[in-house]
Amino acid sequence: MNESIDELNLRFWNSSPVDILSWFATGYPGKITFSSSLGAEDQVITHILARNNLNVPIFTLDTGRLFQETYDLMQITEKKYGIRITVFFPDASQVEEMVAEKGINLFYESVENRKLCCHIRKIEPLKRALHGMEVWVTGLRRAQSVTRQDSQLIEWDPSHEMIKVNPLLGWTNDELWGYIEKNNIPVSDLHRKGYPSIGCLPCTRAMQPGEDVRAGRWWWELPQFKECGLHQ
Repeated sequence: MNESIDELNLRFWNSSPVDILSWFATGYPGKITFSSSLGAEDQVITHILARNNLNVPIFTLDTGRLFQETYDLMQITEKKYGIRITVFFPDASQVEEMVAEKGINLFYESVENRKLCCHIRKIEPLKRALHGMEVWVTGLRRAQSVTRQDSQLIEWDPSHEMIKVNPLLGWTNDELWGYIEKNNIPVSDLHRKGYPSIGCLPCTRAMQPGEDVRAGRWWWELPQFKECGLHQ
């Protein structure tokens, strides 16, 4: 990369997600990947990549505790766009050891337990998925959470030592859902049932009227703790 992170942000501050993704896909062949949780934002990025024939492989993390609707959407998405989403799983022995020591629903008991579960089920598989890559594309938006207000369009991720690209960062909820409707993008049925943010089944609930968009994730914790560690 010949340009700094600040220079890249200046370059792309008013660019479309298509232009941003096209530039990075061309500039980092074989070294760029997209992590999808099959959420609404991720489905938009998948649509952009597929419809513009951008060579950016897509992967997802199967924690072992996902909603059936997530698996159904993965199959629908692969069929619609003619793609294959690579699935990374947690290390079975680590999961077995954690559950044997702390119980199957340890995450409800403390923030530390919940972060341990996220680490084993998400962060370790993510490290394997990102190994050898230089650019990581995500569906982060500032409107998703108070913990994401300081995110940038283009960031340096020190924990993985790579560039992180958030092409939908500044999109509003109206822009997101307007794009989805206009382009007939498949999304999870859970969104229509009050789930704006979808993760593991035991750690996700429907949002109540007037609540923050991330209120349904780890609802028993304070907002400042509501990250799993993937984007910290």
